[in-house]
Amino acid sequence: MGSTLVASTTRTWLRSNPASSVARFRKLRSKAGAPGEWKPLDNGGAAAHITSSYTMGKNEATSRTEIPPGTLYMLILRTLAGLGPMHGYGIAQHIQQMSEAVLEVEEGSLYPALQRMLIKGWVTAEWGQSENRRRARFYKLTPAGRKQLGVELSEFDKVVRAITRVIQPA
Repeated sequence: MGSTLVASTTRTWLRSNPASSVARFRKLRSKAGAPGEWKPLDNGGAAAHITSSYTMGKNEATSRTEIPPGTLYMLILRTLAGLGPMHGYGIAQHIQQMSEAVLEVEEGSLYPALQRMLIKGWVTAEWGQSENRRRARFYKLTPAGRKQLGVELSEFDKVVRAITRVIQPA
């Protein structure tokens, strides 16, 4: 398996007028050059540190589609239901492979979601050894998680049907 490296989430340190600088930063970010580059803003000399995520050498703005809100639980539950206990990296890789690299689950989204799922009782976790002999936490679907998967799939189907009705030509 190849290693997917996603370098940093966007962080900014702005001096003076941070509320109005957010919009300027977003505009500036889309024009930014290399990650780590300092660019002046038009707010009296304040600067923002521009960082971008790169996935397998490509800029995230051109290489990745965002996972629709509210579907991450469904994707994780479905993966565990189909393949049995897996560690987090394996879950992320499976989702990426099955979506033909359209969907990519970042660690910053995956592990907090798994932690929330543990708290809700949808999965259990147990420490074990991964394929490469590293210590990893393996997640397993519970009966409550299987039930929740049904709820998630039903809700997703309902939303997809509603969107389809809106976008179909009259």
